[in-house]
Amino acid sequence: MPNAHGKIIANVERLHALMDEEGFSAIVARSGKNFTYLSGFAYPGTLARHLEFPDSPREVLLVWPRTGEPAMVLNSYAAPLARRDSWLERIEVVDDYAESPYHRVADVLDQLGVAEETIGFEKSYVSANRWDEIAALLPKARIADSTELMDRVRWIKTPEEVAALEAGARLLDEAYLEVLPTVRPGDTERLVHSRIIESCLRRGANWAHGILNSSRNTVAYGGESDMAFEAGDIIRNDYVSYLNGYPGHQSRSVCVGTPSDEQKKLYRITRDIYRATIERCVPGARTADIYHFANDSFHEAGFQGNVSLAGHGVGAWWHQQEPYMVPSSARVLEEGMVVALEPHIGYWHLQDMVLVTADGPRLLSPLMSTDEMLVAG
Repeated sequence: MPNAHGKIIANVERLHALMDEEGFSAIVARSGKNFTYLSGFAYPGTLARHLEFPDSPREVLLVWPRTGEPAMVLNSYAAPLARRDSWLERIEVVDDYAESPYHRVADVLDQLGVAEETIGFEKSYVSANRWDEIAALLPKARIADSTELMDRVRWIKTPEEVAALEAGARLLDEAYLEVLPTVRPGDTERLVHSRIIESCLRRGANWAHGILNSSRNTVAYGGESDMAFEAGDIIRNDYVSYLNGYPGHQSRSVCVGTPSDEQKKLYRITRDIYRATIERCVPGARTADIYHFANDSFHEAGFQGNVSLAGHGVGAWWHQQEPYMVPSSARVLEEGMVVALEPHIGYWHLQDMVLVTADGPRLLSPLMSTDEMLVAG
C-alpha cells in the first residue's frame, strides 16, 4: 500500500491485532493524532488548524479497513500535499464547503463491503452533530468509539518511530545549545523565545511551540512577555519541536549568570528526583506509582505543592498522549513505549524522552547533558 514516498512506519501489525480483538472492520481517523499517524505526513499552518477544530467545514478523514486499501477523504486544498507526501495512494476529493466528507466516507465503506459492520470513530473528537450524521449515513453499521483502541496502538512505537523521535529530540537540543547559553541580562522572554522558535524552524522543524519564562514571572503559561532577564534568574522552558510530524520534547534548567549555592543545591535535588523517576520507567510499572514516587520525593525534599504531571506518552502530531503519569491513571508501562518524564515543582523543570525497554529506560535526547545546570551569559 505505501507509495513511492516510503514504507509505513505506523504500528500496523498492532493496529490490526487490536481491530481483530475488538471486532472492528474499519477505523475512521479524524483527529490530528490519528490522521497524521496513519497517513504518514503532517499538515502545516492553516491546514493543520482544520484537524484541530471539530466544527471545521474543511475536515479531512482517513478510512483504514481491516482488509482492503485505506483511503483519505480530503478537500481540494488538502489533497496536493497528501499526493506528494503520504504513504497512502487512494485519495477521495470532496467539494470544499459544499459536500460533507462523511458522505464520501460512507461511500468508501460501502465499496469496501463493511458498511453494515462495526466501524470505529473517535467519539472524543467527532462532534455530536457529526455523530448523528454518521448514524444516519450508516444505519445498519455498529458505530463504536475507537479512541482508546487508537491510543493503545500508538503508544507502542516501531523502530522507525523511535528514530523519528530521536531526530526531533536532537533538533530541539541543538536549538537549545545554540540559543540558551547566549541569554544575557536585559534580554526579554519574548526575544529569547523567538530565537528558539527561529532556530527550530531553520533546522527543519515543521513547527514549534512552548513556554519560556523568568523564575520571577509568576504566570508561567501566560505567554512570553517583555520581562527582561536579570542576573540570577532561572530560565524555565518547556518546548516541543516537530520534525516530520514527530516531536522533540525536552526542558532544561538554565541560570542567567553564576548560580548561587542554594540554586545549585535545588538543581541537584530536582535532577536526582528526575533521574530516579526515569529509572522507574520499566515494563510492568504502574504510571500512578511513578507519579507518587516523584511527588513524595519532592515533599521529602521540602518542596511545597504537588507535581501536576510526572510524565506522559509522546507521538505524532501532539506531544502529550497516553499514558499519563497522574494519580488517577490505571495504565501500566509496556516495552516499546516512549514517554516524556517531567517531574517538577515550580520553575525547576527538567524533561527528557525515554524508550521503555526490557533492559531499562533508554534516553532518546542525550545531546545536552543535565549533569549540571546550564549557565547563560
